[in-house]
Amino acid sequence: MELEIDIENWPDGDWEDLTASAALATAQVATELANPRLVTSVLFTDDATIQTLNADWRGKDKPTNVLSFPMLERTDLVHLDPDEGPPEMLGDVALAYGVCAREAGEKGVAVRDHTAHLIVHGLLHLAGYDHEISDADAEAMEEMEVKVLALLGIANPYTAITAE
Repeated sequence: MELEIDIENWPDGDWEDLTASAALATAQVATELANPRLVTSVLFTDDATIQTLNADWRGKDKPTNVLSFPMLERTDLVHLDPDEGPPEMLGDVALAYGVCAREAGEKGVAVRDHTAHLIVHGLLHLAGYDHEISDADAEAMEEMEVKVLALLGIANPYTAITAE
């Protein structure tokens, strides 16, 4: 998968490398994402921009940690020939720094690790996975996230216990 990464209003860091690593690991678990024809844009931005996107596209006038905007139906994605045809836009992922940093602090984890989790989460949404359909779908998506994060050396965020 080709990545188009735009970083605005985030602190200096290895966000591009983190995104590439997270995408590669996600494609090892959700193999439909390993298709070389896929293009995904990832926007690292501020809470105000995410709030505007969230209000415009989801009718929720508040910032959130990550938004995903799929551009391929799941059926089209899984049947996309990896060898023939032009690049295909999988979709867009947008992350809000303020929300991400606040959540990382609340969870007692590094911002980098939480950001990796959100990138993985967003990419899985682009692949057609959804945690809001049913409890079974939520569990399946969480299991995939945990597997991907383990490949990145990041602890299971759903069982992490913070020191008090």
